Amino acid sequence: KRTTLSPLIHTLLVQRMIEDVGDGAGYRLGVVLATLGAQTIAERDLVRTCQSVLEHLCQETAMSAHIGILDVTDIVYLSRVAPNSHLVSNVHAGARLPAHASSIGRAILAEMDAASITALLTGVTLDAVTPKTPTTVETVISQAANDKAKGYAWSVGNFEAGIGSCGAAVFNHTGAVAAALNVSGPDTQFTDPESGSRIRDAVCMAALEASVLLGAAKRG
Repeated sequence: KRTTLSPLIHTLLVQRMIEDVGDGAGYRLGVVLATLGAQTIAERDLVRTCQSVLEHLCQETAMSAHIGILDVTDIVYLSRVAPNSHLVSNVHAGARLPAHASSIGRAILAEMDAASITALLTGVTLDAVTPKTPTTVETVISQAANDKAKGYAWSVGNFEAGIGSCGAAVFNHTGAVAAALNVSGPDTQFTDPESGSRIRDAVCMAALEASVLLGAAKRG
């Protein structure tokens, strides 16, 4: 009904979801909806391209494998592949976790400089998920520098007691960070030097494979 439609149109116009074409010709999609649509398509392409990498990573490590992207200060998980085991991650596609506390988020933050991290997190409450969680911008920057130096984000009980995780960044054809992937499982697998080394190598190789599939040049 017109009485219902008019306020709705006004709201959509204010939010830039639609635009008035003018001369009584009606409306068209606005820049916000167009941007959201493009982002959704890009995310689907990312998952479609990298899904086989996640599946192989899950098989190789016998752990849950995930891929996610940064959305402001959170990580949004786009896909998960879980092994046939009762010890699997309960993170699902669409779940959000704080970037500064999760290995996927840390892997992405590690590719940002200190100024960018400061701009992103200044004024944000950085909740401590565990006693290991950084709660100031300065400690997040320090954590990011350490993760960057290693080339991956390593967590043993940093996000959840008894759970280990390893994440690495995925790059696109422009060399920019497109996402990050990780595996998570029992922390005993991460504290054992031999299995820990296998997990690290598998995650880093999977991130490289995903990056190449997205058109990134192989990094020396």
